[in-house]
Amino acid sequence: MTKGNPFELELGPLSPEAKELALKELRETPEIVQKAIEELRELLKNDDTIYFRDDDEFLLIFLRPCKFYAKSAYELMKRIADFKENNKALLDNLLPEDEKDAFVNHNVVNVLKDRDHKGRRVLIVNCGGTWNTSKVTADQLFRLFYLIHEAAILEPETQVRGVVVIMDFEGLSYKQVAALSITFSMRLLSFIQQAMPLRLKEVHMVKQPFIFKAVWSMFKPFIKEKLKSRMYFHGDKMPSLHQHLAPSHLPKNYGGELPEIDYTGNDWYPAIEEHVEHIKKLNTYGRVKKEK
Repeated sequence: MTKGNPFELELGPLSPEAKELALKELRETPEIVQKAIEELRELLKNDDTIYFRDDDEFLLIFLRPCKFYAKSAYELMKRIADFKENNKALLDNLLPEDEKDAFVNHNVVNVLKDRDHKGRRVLIVNCGGTWNTSKVTADQLFRLFYLIHEAAILEPETQVRGVVVIMDFEGLSYKQVAALSITFSMRLLSFIQQAMPLRLKEVHMVKQPFIFKAVWSMFKPFIKEKLKSRMYFHGDKMPSLHQHLAPSHLPKNYGGELPEIDYTGNDWYPAIEEHVEHIKKLNTYGRVKKEK
């Protein structure tokens, strides 16, 4: 893996370890990859209702989470197109600059600069007392997630190894609970479970107070078994978190051996802004607009 600015996307080729993992978990051999790319390209060519770029590198983004089953990747792309269409009020032509203030001045979302012990990206969501709901709405929070995922899919290493989310509820109050509405819950879960081309490996809830039960009761009915099996609840018990994420790769904030987090979305913003052309192109993909 490249070792440069920790706040840069890693666009280089897969590391030898990731190649091995891709072979083991995703069936990623040259023959299977080539066949899947050709099949997926053909499926897209014969569907005039959706539009996506179809070069090899781009198609890998959708084939990897589907273990190189072309039909599954095609279905995923159709669901992505539908999700964008159903949420176009929020996502149409969304660019990083539209949410620059939320990224830069409000520490709601952050990404650990170090990957975890399995080489996975770790997204931190500060949805407790740190989240000022009058400055960053739930809709904006979702848009931040969406922009971060658009950047993450550029990293081959992340495509293979997947991502982990830590939801930090420290200081959660009724203000944040009220912002996490049913609409937000359904939209977020629909995105994660239906329309996100990333391998979501684990979701860890930490430092959640008693009031968290109100949030969980809202989300729970919409969570499918696959996602439920990847969700863990730790409260303040960091050793419980360490059973999944090694302390050697975690900051002190979560009982780890690395220094306390001293960076925010402000440090990550340039990494996303730098790839604005990629995001602009992604904005053009999806359902083909019907002529009026």
